[in-house]
Amino acid sequence: MSLVNTADVLLQRDVAAVDRAHPSAFSIARIVLVAALIGAPCAFGAVDPWAWMGVGLIACSALLLWAVGTVQQKALKLIWSSLYIPLVAVFLLGLIQYYARLTLDKAETRRALVMLALDLTLFFATVQLFGEANTRTRRGFGLAVMIFAGLLSLFALLQFASGTQLMYWKFDTGGYNFFGPYGNPDHYAGLMEMLIPVAVCYIAEQRRRHSFVALLPLVLMAAVAVASLLLSGSRGGLLALSTEIVIASAILMRVAGSEQRWGFAALVGGAVLTAVLLFSWVDPGWVAQRLGSIFDIPRQTWVDATDFRKRLALDSLRMLRDHPVLGVGLGNFEIAYPPYQSFPSDFTIDYAHDDYVEAAAETGLVGAALIVSAVTLFFRLAFHNASRHLESGHGWIQLGAALGCCGLLAHSFVDFNLHVPANAAWFAVLAGFALSEAEKRRDRHRWRRVPHGQP
Repeated sequence: MSLVNTADVLLQRDVAAVDRAHPSAFSIARIVLVAALIGAPCAFGAVDPWAWMGVGLIACSALLLWAVGTVQQKALKLIWSSLYIPLVAVFLLGLIQYYARLTLDKAETRRALVMLALDLTLFFATVQLFGEANTRTRRGFGLAVMIFAGLLSLFALLQFASGTQLMYWKFDTGGYNFFGPYGNPDHYAGLMEMLIPVAVCYIAEQRRRHSFVALLPLVLMAAVAVASLLLSGSRGGLLALSTEIVIASAILMRVAGSEQRWGFAALVGGAVLTAVLLFSWVDPGWVAQRLGSIFDIPRQTWVDATDFRKRLALDSLRMLRDHPVLGVGLGNFEIAYPPYQSFPSDFTIDYAHDDYVEAAAETGLVGAALIVSAVTLFFRLAFHNASRHLESGHGWIQLGAALGCCGLLAHSFVDFNLHVPANAAWFAVLAGFALSEAEKRRDRHRWRRVPHGQP
């Protein structure tokens, strides 16, 4: 055997040994990451500084454990994602605004940068931790999301049905509408529209291994989650859920076999039908009327809400017109908006109720171009070779994660869910999970330390 062949054999053995290693630190890091995701919504959506800082510390702990795991396996394997480029560029843009004093309030920009750094950390950690995970681990993540969605939605449904005016039957919200652990029903809907596709796709993946009767409890949990989204009365949530169904149908019609298509359609149809029945039983009447206003344009409440968002969008575009290149500064919308407000209001307008328009106003055309490129790149990577993903043991769960991100991206046209720390954290993790396998196949870079005694 030649020297070159001997070196190749030794290298292959080294790589195989590394791939077989499953450092305990990686498993602990994934558990810590999921724990942070579960705790964030329960802490009122992590909108308070103590809550989102806690999520940040846990995210850093997961990243540290990943680093420990790389030491345990004696090899540093970095999974590269093309999405890092536009995301890091947005963060650098914020840093330029901050240090060059191109922002109205440096404190708000600093806070926005901290939040963005948290989400980038979660995205990076998810890609690294799940990019090398086996099928069992990925299924475990899907099951965790399934259980969390079911339990949280059951709590929200019971709280709503009890008619209590106190969140958790204990905390006074000062007269504001709330649903589940969120002070805004639309933000609860934003969370559930991310979790429901993962739960449904997890059940679809399990159909190949279990009978429908065995999966019936899981279907009921998914139905409760859908019913709770409907009971929140969020029209944006209903539109987002509809968007997810349309995208899933288009993908399955193109890449899946007839058995997969009909099986998924039966699963979704059964869950939706059960959810509608449960919704009709619990709904006091006004929720259905509110949701129905989407299809009844003359209703004044829907006209008022649409006009409010339209005025906000036009005002934000005027803000962009006056600050076209770099915007008014990351996180500075609330401070910059009063001179542009075109309608009377007794309330402080803190968000544009359109994440895209607000991002453009805060970061200018440069930031808008980066965000558009990031969204476009996400769609390209998440749904590329979808048929190949569905053939794997965990491809359905990745499809669900990608669909959940699509739902929130659609909802972001009419709300500010990405400014809610808990929802932004879930979005970052699901995006990383959806892309981790695709990027693993594309990436072949690794740094190895050859054990002592080998050439």
